[in-house]
Amino acid sequence: MNSKTRISTALTSLGLAMAMLAGCASASAATTEKVATLHLGYFATVTHAPALVGIEKGLIQKDLGTTKLQTEVFNAGPAAVEALSAGAIDAAYIGPNPAINTFIKSGGASVRVIAGATSGGAALVVRDGITSASDLKGKTLASPQLGNTQDVALRTWLTSKGLKTNVSGGGDVKITPTDNAQTLTLFKNGQLDGAWVPEPWASRLVVEAGAHVLVDERDLWPGGKFPTTVLLVRTDFADQHPDAVKALLAGHLDSLDWIKSHQSELPGVVNAALKSATGKALADDVLTRSLSTVSFSADPNAAAFQTLVKNGVTAGTQTKGSIAGLFDLAAVNAALKERGEKAADDGGLGTKK
Repeated sequence: MNSKTRISTALTSLGLAMAMLAGCASASAATTEKVATLHLGYFATVTHAPALVGIEKGLIQKDLGTTKLQTEVFNAGPAAVEALSAGAIDAAYIGPNPAINTFIKSGGASVRVIAGATSGGAALVVRDGITSASDLKGKTLASPQLGNTQDVALRTWLTSKGLKTNVSGGGDVKITPTDNAQTLTLFKNGQLDGAWVPEPWASRLVVEAGAHVLVDERDLWPGGKFPTTVLLVRTDFADQHPDAVKALLAGHLDSLDWIKSHQSELPGVVNAALKSATGKALADDVLTRSLSTVSFSADPNAAAFQTLVKNGVTAGTQTKGSIAGLFDLAAVNAALKERGEKAADDGGLGTKK
């Protein structure tokens, strides 16, 4: 090898080394650089009160600091998961079944549950004359969206009563996944016999449309506790922007603390947030009834998730798979410890880091 060749080779090697170092520096910057905007999804429902309060009171934005909070309202979880998968949003308040579904489909790579939010607040409400499961044969029921948490609950319960359904709308009971607002209209018009929906829609059907509760989902779970809403983040966003996730969690915990200490003000704030999101506030009796069915906590009730997996498989809306690693509660538990509060339990399904 002559001197020119040696010099050329050395320069090439140096260039490669510098490129590698630049790549490492870039990767490092990706994990520490302050994100300009955090895109957060939520639903305009009472079961998403921690999100409603955090947004309406500015608590989440306050903790995010100079990172701008950008929000998007969804009707149900599967649509929010699509947005998460596409990178259109970074985090979402969402029901557990869509979170489970995307986690299993991605082989555990797509998302992490970083905190709990809400328990309760879902029911099957039906029209007059329906008093038992057997009365539902041949009837038409609605759920918010195919594969969402209430859709899975409805299909699982019907199966437990010996009634067959399928995802194409056939079987003993026809299930038509429908936007919640449209469900109310269709029920009033006599085109639906009932619906398994979250609050405030269950209460709106009862108060405004004369429906009655056939199944309060709290009655199906030990101690009446079941996860309705959790806080979910894209795994890649959490890995790249841990400080933003910690700030989001701080805002979430501030919202939960505010709810706990401002019970008399809660209806007004929730209604203001709902009006901002939908253009319409709830009637006082609907709001009061809705809030009486829910409770709020940073603990996601992880022990219930294995049952939810089985329910999704039974419902025919998800495949079998492991949910080991679905929860990453390290950040929320560190924050809870600082606040002198009890740690959330991952039920043995936490990430292994």
